[in-house]
Amino acid sequence: MKTEPIKILLVEDDELFRLGISTRLHQEVGLEIVVEAEDGETAIELSSQLPLDIVLLDVGLPGIGGVEACRQIKQRRPNLPVLVLTSHSQKTLIAQLIEAKANGYCLKGIPAENLILAIRSVACGASWWDSTATVEIQTTFQSSQSNVNSIAISSSDNNSLTKREREILTLVVAGKSNQEIAENLFITAGTVRVHIHAILQKLDVRDRTQAAIVAIKKGLIDAKY
Repeated sequence: MKTEPIKILLVEDDELFRLGISTRLHQEVGLEIVVEAEDGETAIELSSQLPLDIVLLDVGLPGIGGVEACRQIKQRRPNLPVLVLTSHSQKTLIAQLIEAKANGYCLKGIPAENLILAIRSVACGASWWDSTATVEIQTTFQSSQSNVNSIAISSSDNNSLTKREREILTLVVAGKSNQEIAENLFITAGTVRVHIHAILQKLDVRDRTQAAIVAIKKGLIDAKY
């Protein structure tokens, strides 16, 4: 059975940069840029009108800007993931993106394969925060446990596993294969692979075995397993 491609709204005011991203993503099986926008106001309208799976949003937009565009998109469509792409990593910007309910953040210049993985991960319901941003997030919110919890940052480690990622990690520790995990959670094996890639990056490990060891040592899984 053919899987529907991930439908993307690409929002970027730099024409050459937008063309570069669009060209690369069009080469990737399972990704489809259905529409492009150059400013936040247009992005808000398009996101309200079209069936989309994710918004890839530049933060430095003309007009209302990317942060406000993100905020309004999430107000209108809370379940539509927004992945922010920008050249900045200041603490204040990251805090604003979190407050605007962005689902992820990547620095411009990220390798294409990492951007593609980020898009797939966020579209599947995971979060994706650039490693630089993750450190800044912990520093910014270390004094507020409620804020830390709201972005799924563990106080004992430097990752941001979502609830779904923890469920999958628990089953990895239990020795389940991707297919078994998919059947257990009623998702596809492809979705499991995307989540596992994200888990490996967030835990900074090379493979499932190392991920399982870290999970057990840091108490990242359900104790019943």
